[in-house]
Amino acid sequence: MYLDSKLTMKSRNRNNYSIEDVKIARFAKALGHPARIAILRHLASLETCCFNEISKELPLADSTVSQHLTELKKAGLIQGSVEPPRVQYCINYENWKIARKYFKDFAKIRIVKYEKKK
Repeated sequence: MYLDSKLTMKSRNRNNYSIEDVKIARFAKALGHPARIAILRHLASLETCCFNEISKELPLADSTVSQHLTELKKAGLIQGSVEPPRVQYCINYENWKIARKYFKDFAKIRIVKYEKKK
Protein backbone atom coordinates (compact mmCIF):
# COMPACT_ATOMS: atom_id res chain seq x y z
CA MET A 1 0.00 0.00 0.00
CA TYR A 2 2.75 2.46 0.96
CA LEU A 3 4.62 1.79 -2.28
CA ASP A 4 1.50 2.36 -4.41
CA SER A 5 0.72 5.71 -2.82
CA LYS A 6 4.35 6.77 -3.18
CA LEU A 7 4.32 5.91 -6.89
CA THR A 8 1.04 7.77 -7.39
CA MET A 9 2.46 10.90 -5.76
CA LYS A 10 5.26 11.01 -8.31
CA SER A 11 2.73 11.76 -11.05
CA ARG A 12 0.93 14.37 -8.93
CA ASN A 13 1.95 17.70 -7.48
CA ARG A 14 1.71 18.54 -3.79
CA ASN A 15 -1.90 19.68 -4.15
CA ASN A 16 -2.80 16.20 -5.40
CA TYR A 17 -3.68 17.27 -8.94
CA SER A 18 -2.25 15.39 -11.89
CA ILE A 19 0.58 17.03 -13.77
CA GLU A 20 -1.62 17.06 -16.88
CA ASP A 21 -4.42 18.90 -15.03
CA VAL A 22 -1.95 21.49 -13.74
CA LYS A 23 -0.64 22.06 -17.27
CA ILE A 24 -4.14 22.31 -18.76
CA ALA A 25 -5.05 24.88 -16.09
CA ARG A 26 -1.88 26.89 -16.83
CA PHE A 27 -2.62 26.91 -20.56
CA ALA A 28 -6.30 27.73 -19.97
CA LYS A 29 -5.40 30.65 -17.71
CA ALA A 30 -3.08 32.03 -20.35
CA LEU A 31 -5.83 31.70 -22.97
CA GLY A 32 -8.37 33.34 -20.66
CA HIS A 33 -8.18 36.81 -22.20
CA PRO A 34 -9.17 37.85 -25.74
CA ALA A 35 -6.00 39.93 -26.14
CA ARG A 36 -3.88 36.82 -25.58
CA ILE A 37 -5.92 34.91 -28.12
CA ALA A 38 -5.35 37.76 -30.59
CA ILE A 39 -1.62 37.71 -29.88
CA LEU A 40 -1.45 33.96 -30.51
CA ARG A 41 -3.45 34.29 -33.72
CA HIS A 42 -1.10 37.01 -34.91
CA LEU A 43 2.03 35.06 -34.00
CA ALA A 44 0.66 31.92 -35.67
CA SER A 45 0.61 33.77 -38.99
CA LEU A 46 4.31 34.72 -38.76
CA GLU A 47 7.61 33.05 -38.02
CA THR A 48 8.64 35.75 -35.55
CA CYS A 49 7.37 39.16 -34.60
CA CYS A 50 8.75 42.04 -32.55
CA PHE A 51 6.89 43.77 -29.75
CA ASN A 52 6.06 46.87 -31.82
CA GLU A 53 4.34 44.78 -34.48
CA ILE A 54 2.28 42.95 -31.87
CA SER A 55 1.40 46.17 -30.08
CA LYS A 56 0.12 47.75 -33.32
CA GLU A 57 -2.33 44.85 -33.72
CA LEU A 58 -4.05 45.48 -30.38
CA PRO A 59 -6.03 48.49 -29.13
CA LEU A 60 -4.15 48.42 -25.82
CA ALA A 61 -1.40 50.37 -24.09
CA ASP A 62 2.10 49.00 -24.60
CA SER A 63 2.37 48.16 -20.89
CA THR A 64 -0.82 46.06 -21.12
CA VAL A 65 0.45 44.23 -24.20
CA SER A 66 3.68 43.55 -22.33
CA GLN A 67 1.72 42.05 -19.42
CA HIS A 68 -0.19 39.77 -21.79
CA LEU A 69 3.05 38.63 -23.44
CA THR A 70 4.46 37.88 -19.99
CA GLU A 71 1.46 35.66 -19.15
CA LEU A 72 1.80 33.77 -22.43
CA LYS A 73 5.52 33.30 -21.79
CA LYS A 74 4.93 32.08 -18.22
CA ALA A 75 2.54 29.46 -19.57
CA GLY A 76 5.14 28.43 -22.13
CA LEU A 77 2.91 29.16 -25.13
CA ILE A 78 5.28 31.75 -26.60
CA GLN A 79 8.97 32.44 -26.40
CA GLY A 80 11.12 35.44 -27.05
CA SER A 81 14.65 35.72 -28.32
CA VAL A 82 16.73 38.86 -28.05
CA GLU A 83 17.88 40.10 -31.41
CA PRO A 84 19.27 43.55 -30.60
CA PRO A 85 17.72 45.99 -30.38
CA ARG A 86 14.48 43.99 -30.26
CA VAL A 87 12.93 40.90 -28.75
CA GLN A 88 11.48 38.59 -31.38
CA TYR A 89 8.44 36.58 -30.22
CA CYS A 90 7.10 33.35 -31.64
CA ILE A 91 4.84 30.51 -30.60
CA ASN A 92 6.59 27.77 -28.63
CA TYR A 93 5.59 25.02 -31.01
CA GLU A 94 6.40 22.08 -28.72
CA ASN A 95 4.24 23.46 -25.91
CA TRP A 96 1.54 24.46 -28.38
CA LYS A 97 1.35 20.82 -29.54
CA ILE A 98 1.08 19.68 -25.93
CA ALA A 99 -1.67 22.22 -25.19
CA ARG A 100 -3.64 21.13 -28.25
CA LYS A 101 -3.38 17.47 -27.22
CA TYR A 102 -4.44 18.18 -23.64
CA PHE A 103 -7.42 20.29 -24.72
CA LYS A 104 -8.45 17.70 -27.30
CA ASP A 105 -8.30 14.93 -24.69
CA PHE A 106 -10.16 17.09 -22.17
CA ALA A 107 -12.91 17.84 -24.70
CA LYS A 108 -13.49 14.09 -25.09
CA ILE A 109 -14.70 13.77 -21.49
CA ARG A 110 -18.23 12.44 -21.69
CA ILE A 111 -21.01 13.62 -19.43
CA VAL A 112 -22.69 10.45 -18.25
CA LYS A 113 -26.12 12.00 -17.93
CA TYR A 114 -26.16 13.16 -21.59
CA GLU A 115 -23.73 10.98 -23.50
CA LYS A 116 -23.42 7.23 -23.79
CA LYS A 117 -20.18 5.52 -24.77
CA LYS A 118 -20.26 3.99 -28.22
